[in-house]
Amino acid sequence: MAFRPVTIRTARDAVTAAALYLGWLGYRDIRRADQRPPSGIGLAARGILAQVDPTVRPASLRDVECLWLTVMTESADCVFFSLAGYAEDARARADTLGVPLFVLDLTGTPQPVNSPADELIAVTD
Repeated sequence: MAFRPVTIRTARDAVTAAALYLGWLGYRDIRRADQRPPSGIGLAARGILAQVDPTVRPASLRDVECLWLTVMTESADCVFFSLAGYAEDARARADTLGVPLFVLDLTGTPQPVNSPADELIAVTD
């Protein structure tokens, strides 16, 4: 079944789009994460922690590393959604750490930006 996006007009819409996408990927009972990320909004479901950055600045290296370090203590996978993309060093580190990165376009459809994101989607095909 195809993913049905929601148009992004607000930060809340970005979080909703990410939550719907996680559900489409097969994760259930998506909720706000217990631990608040240094920036953006955290979402969690069994086995995954997601960070959504609804700001207009690219996600930083620190953002990606903090998410990865958090999931190391949770024994879970992680995924990052950003409206404005990623700093070059953040993308490089995400590739090294295996963190799937997605950019949320304004239609609400997450676009994979690295191979871990492509691999995450391939599992659902």
